[in-house]
Amino acid sequence: MTTYWRRLKAITAERGNLCVGIDPHAAVLRAWGLGSDVGGLEACARGLVAAIGERTAVFKPQAAFFEAYGSAGIAVLERLLDDIRQAGALCILDAKRGDIGSTMEAYADAYLRDGSPLAADAVTVSPYLGFGSLMPAFERAHAYERGVYVLARTSNPEGGQVQLALCTDAEGSVAQEIIDAATELNHRGRQRAIGLVVGGTHADLGCDVSDFNGSILVPGIGAQGGRLADLPELFGDAVDSVLPMVGRGIIGAGPDPAALVGKLEEFLTDAR
Repeated sequence: MTTYWRRLKAITAERGNLCVGIDPHAAVLRAWGLGSDVGGLEACARGLVAAIGERTAVFKPQAAFFEAYGSAGIAVLERLLDDIRQAGALCILDAKRGDIGSTMEAYADAYLRDGSPLAADAVTVSPYLGFGSLMPAFERAHAYERGVYVLARTSNPEGGQVQLALCTDAEGSVAQEIIDAATELNHRGRQRAIGLVVGGTHADLGCDVSDFNGSILVPGIGAQGGRLADLPELFGDAVDSVLPMVGRGIIGAGPDPAALVGKLEEFLTDAR
């Protein structure tokens, strides 16, 4: 297996530079004419991949919507991860995990270790307990040639309260410290396994990603108000590292497979 960075660059060159979110919440299930039970969850999530999986470079399932159904929902997530692999797409599991010591090691093993039923190509993590607390995830990512996306400047308006706060022991904001630490780790690791989550909903990021040397996952495109056309100005020199993510804008076109394909193609055209 090649590194996550190389797999990502290869598949986006082939299928287009877009990540499709899988967020099967209750409103989506109703819109698809499905019940809000585990059967509806599975029909929606796996139906989306069946319709557009072979045309999509990257999927991002939100783990919480599957965890909400307990063990039955986790079983659906396992089958969904296999569907994504079979379609030849990559998967970023949006789990936003973050902890310390052996607990972080367990999270890293769950989502990044070869042989784990929940292993994905990459996982999202939260640095709130300190960037260094995520080291087990970074180590597993390097060992198994997978990726880790660290929350840096998220798309939600509440995020700035913490992320743009100024550090007392360094120059710049909390978000900038995360960006700089990830940049340094990628320089040392050489796999570019560490990515960032930076929302596309801001008029101004309030931080500098121009020197970042990994993948930048950009949620907030479409229903949250972010526009693909604004990304070059927003990200500047780093725009070639950007992976835009669209969720409701695509899954909301279901359940008709042709409508899902059509909406995907619209976003892919805009992303070129």
